[in-house]
Amino acid sequence: MRSFRPLLLPVLLLLGGVLLALLLLGSNPRSATTGASEDVATTRGLQEIRYLALGDSFTAGTGNPPSDAFPSRLADLWRAQGRRVILKNVAVNGYTTEDVQEREIPEVAPFRPTFVTLAVGANDYVRRWSADVYRSRVRVLLRAIIDAGVAPDRIVALPQPDWSLSPAAASFGDPRQIGADIVAFNTILRDEAGAAGVRYVDLYPLMHAQAEAKMLASDGLHPSARAHAEWAAALHEQVNP
Repeated sequence: MRSFRPLLLPVLLLLGGVLLALLLLGSNPRSATTGASEDVATTRGLQEIRYLALGDSFTAGTGNPPSDAFPSRLADLWRAQGRRVILKNVAVNGYTTEDVQEREIPEVAPFRPTFVTLAVGANDYVRRWSADVYRSRVRVLLRAIIDAGVAPDRIVALPQPDWSLSPAAASFGDPRQIGADIVAFNTILRDEAGAAGVRYVDLYPLMHAQAEAKMLASDGLHPSARAHAEWAAALHEQVNP
C-alpha cells in the first residue's frame, strides 16, 4: 500500500496556520465589534450642534445686525472651540407666543435641532394679554417643542430683558409697573419650564444691570450688540449642548 505520510505533513502545517490566525484575530483588541463602538464614540464626541432659536425681537437682535444677535454670538463661541454649529434663528420682531406657535414651531421637526432656546413674552404683555393667558400659551409652546422630538434637557428658556428702563418704555405705560410685570412674566416662564423638565437660564440680573447702564441699540428700546455678546458669553459658560 502506498504511504500517505508525505501528504499528511503539509496538511497539518496548513491547518495549524489557519488555527493560529484565528487565535490572533480573536485576541485583537480592535476586533470588528470593538472598532464599531469606538467609531460611534468618536462620532458622538464630535456631534454637530443644530441650534434653533425661537422667539421675538430680543432673539432676532432687533436694532443690531443679525450677526450680533446672541444666538449668532453663541454659535461663534462654540465654533471657536472646534464645534460644528448649524444655526437657524427664526425669531421675529413683534412676535407673541401665539405667533411663535403658528409660525416658528413648524420649523422644529424639519430642522431636527439638538439645542433650542425660547425667549418670548414681551409682546404678549404689550398686547395686554393676562398672565394666565401667557402661562397657558408658554405651556403649549414647551410641549410642542418636546413633541416635535427635542428632549427637554436640550431646551433652554430665557427671560425677557428689563425694557422698562428704556426711553421708549413710557409709551407702553408706567415704567415701574412694566418692570414689575416683566419680572412676573419671567417667573411664569421659569415655573413652566421647570414643570416641563426644561432648563431656565436666569439672565435677568445681567439684563437688569445692562438696562441700568443704558446698553441699548439706536432705537432706544432693544439691547445693544454688546448686551447680546454678554448674554452669549453667560450662556456659553452655563450651557454645554
